[in-house]
Amino acid sequence: MADTARRLKGLVEQLLGAPLPVRVRAWDGSEAGPPEAPALVVRNRRALRRILWKPGELGLVRAWIAGDLGIDGDLYTALDLLAGLLWDRGEDARGLAEAVRDPEVRAAVRGLARMAGPLPPPPPPVEEVRRARHLHTRRSDKRAISHHYDVGNDFYEIVLGPSMVYSCAYWDTPDGTLEDAQRDKLELVCRKLSLKPGQRLLDVGCGWGSMAVHAAREHGVEVVGVTLSQEQAAYARKRVAEEGLADRVEIRVQDYRDVTDGPFDAISSIGMAEHVGAERYLDYARGLYALLKPGGRLLNHQIARPPRRDESSYAVDPFIDAYVFPDGELAPIGTTVTQLERAGFEVRDVESLREHYALTLRCWGANLEAQWVRARRLTGPGRARVWRLYMAASALAFERNGIGVNQVLAVRTPQPGTSGMPLRARTWN
Repeated sequence: MADTARRLKGLVEQLLGAPLPVRVRAWDGSEAGPPEAPALVVRNRRALRRILWKPGELGLVRAWIAGDLGIDGDLYTALDLLAGLLWDRGEDARGLAEAVRDPEVRAAVRGLARMAGPLPPPPPPVEEVRRARHLHTRRSDKRAISHHYDVGNDFYEIVLGPSMVYSCAYWDTPDGTLEDAQRDKLELVCRKLSLKPGQRLLDVGCGWGSMAVHAAREHGVEVVGVTLSQEQAAYARKRVAEEGLADRVEIRVQDYRDVTDGPFDAISSIGMAEHVGAERYLDYARGLYALLKPGGRLLNHQIARPPRRDESSYAVDPFIDAYVFPDGELAPIGTTVTQLERAGFEVRDVESLREHYALTLRCWGANLEAQWVRARRLTGPGRARVWRLYMAASALAFERNGIGVNQVLAVRTPQPGTSGMPLRARTWN
C-alpha cells in the first residue's frame, strides 16, 4: 500500500518540530493522521515545489490558489487547528536562516525535495500582484483599489448580500441577520456623527453607496461620496437614482486627496483608511481635518493590528498584500489615535467592534459557499479560492484577537472652544 501521505506527514512534522493536527491526503490517495480531523489535500507534487521554493505563508497560498492544495472538511476548523503552526508563533518564532541551521530541518527539506521532484515550480498564479515598492501615489492607489474592488458587482452581491456594505456589521445578537446588522452599523455611524437635515457629509471610500444613501434618506443630509473604483461608482449612482436621492447625493470617482469643495459638517471613513499607508497617514488625517468645519466630526472605522516590538519596518501579511489588498497596511489603534491627534483632531470616543467583524465574515463566507459555482463562474476559480481563504482566515484572526477593528470619533474642536459633544456622549447606544 502506498505510504506517500505517511512519509509526507512525517517530514512536515520533522520540519515544523510539532505534530500535524490534521490528516494528510497525498496525490496517490493515501492518508495519514487523525481520522476525525479535516484533511490537508496535497493534490500533486507541484504543491511541494511551490512551498519549497517560497517557504512560509506565500508558498502555501500559491498552492491553494492554483488548486494544488486543498482542504477536505470544514475550512474554519482546519485553519483553526493549523493556526498554532502557521500564525501564532509571533515575533519569537525562528526565522528561516536560523531554522535551516538545524540538521533535522535540513534533512526534512531534503526529503521533501526528493518527493517534490527536480522540476521548478510553475509561475505564481495570475491573481498575484507583484511590485517593487509600496508607493501610495494616486496612480498606484488607483491600481490597488481596482485590483480588489473591480472584480465585478455581481460577485460582490453574492458575498455581501443586498446591503452591499463592505465593512463589519453591528450585531445585536449573533443570531441576527446580516441585513439588520449592516443597517444598524450605518445608523450607528450617523448617530455618532450627529447628522442633521441640511448638513453636508463627505463619505471617503463610499463603496457601493450604502452609507451615502442611508445618511441622505434617513437623516436628510447632502452627501458627497468618493471612490477610486469605476464599478463601485456606477453601482452607487444607480442606487442613488433608484432611491430618488440624486438631488442630495453625488458619487465621484475621485481620490480623497483631490477633494477641494469643503468645508463639510461631518466625514465618514468606513473601511478605507487601511489603504492609506503608514507614510501617508498623517497627510490623510490632516487632509480630512482641513475639509471639516470647526466643530465638525470624523468617524474613522478601521482595522487594527497589535503593536510589535519593532515598528520601524513595513509590516503586512504576504497573502493579503499579494492577493487581496495590494498596498494595504494595518496599524495599532494607538498609532491611529496619535496620528489623528497630531493632525489637530480631538479624539472623543474609541469603540472596538472586533467580535462584530468575525460574525460578519462568517456570514460573507456562508454567502460565498451557498453560491460557490456561480461565484467561480463570475470571477474565475483562482480568485474565488482567494476570497474563500481570505474570509475564513480573517474571521479566525478576529475571533482569536489577532486583529481588531475600531470606530474612532474625532472632532475638529475650535480653539478656544468646546467640542459640541454632550456630557454623556454615548447616547447613540
